[in-house]
Amino acid sequence: MATAKKSAAGAKKAAAKKSSAKKAAPAKKAAAKKAAPAKKAAAKAPAKKAAAKAPAKKAAAPAKKAAATKGAAPKKRALNPALAAPMQPSADLAAVIGNKPMPRSEVAKSIWAYIHKNGLQDQVNKRNINADDSLKKVFGGKKQVSMFEMTALVNKHLTKA
Repeated sequence: MATAKKSAAGAKKAAAKKSSAKKAAPAKKAAAKKAAPAKKAAAKAPAKKAAAKAPAKKAAAPAKKAAATKGAAPKKRALNPALAAPMQPSADLAAVIGNKPMPRSEVAKSIWAYIHKNGLQDQVNKRNINADDSLKKVFGGKKQVSMFEMTALVNKHLTKA
């Protein structure tokens, strides 16, 4: 009986030292560290100790909220209107994607649809596009271009509508 009381008293002192050391740590780290020792102590200690630790958790919660409000969530970025502006394709590009004005994103989608429909993506190196007769005009006579080079070549065939 006496040894059980001593070990319980020793556990209280150790818990007190841990909690004072945790108060010095930043709020985010302290909240994460308190969760694990609290579970261990609750399993070992009687219900009274677990009840005594419960207010400590509640005190840590406002610190978390304060930290969260400091770094407010970033605002959602607005779309760049230049990217959504309709662009008029040249005659060479119109043979591939159509003649009506469309945003750059739609131009890229249309070109990729054409590439996949006609099986023009290189089978060995998927980053390369093999040009057919229509695309050779757009690609400046090149037989094969990389997908990164393709965007620069296509942009030369677009004008503001």
